[in-house]
Amino acid sequence: MEGDRRVGVAVDFSPCSNKALKWAVDNVVRNGDHLILLTIRPEGHYEEGEMQLWETTGSPLIPLAEFCDPNIMKKYGVKPDPETLDIVSCVARQKEIVVLLKIYWGDAREKICEAIDNIPLSCIVIGNRGLGKIKRAIMGSVSNYVVNNATCPVTVVKNADHE
Repeated sequence: MEGDRRVGVAVDFSPCSNKALKWAVDNVVRNGDHLILLTIRPEGHYEEGEMQLWETTGSPLIPLAEFCDPNIMKKYGVKPDPETLDIVSCVARQKEIVVLLKIYWGDAREKICEAIDNIPLSCIVIGNRGLGKIKRAIMGSVSNYVVNNATCPVTVVKNADHE
């Protein structure tokens, strides 16, 4: 089974998702693994035919070299931050892993759970924005939904800046 592990990390290129990515790299990812970053874009009206095709299934798996290229990412409507790119480029070299990005369009809760089954992922790491009880009740918590509906182990990395 070594080398067949596909570790997913949900990213939105925020400090919270970077914290989850760093945690996954430090604690879960091993030599030979596939690190698959999942990012979910809001649904929208995309003019390009490719986007309409991918709205249901998500983008193809995008290799690290391509998602480091701002011109290619512009076509997907995604702008990875420099910190995320630095983390994944560094771990790809150090641990000799394959890093891929998969983009979905729609509701983050549902698309993350779909990705777990469709890719399929061995486990997933997701950040928690630390919404208060009222905001979480109104908006719903992506991490809570994934924990309760995922078909693989889920690790939630809490965003605790106030510590």
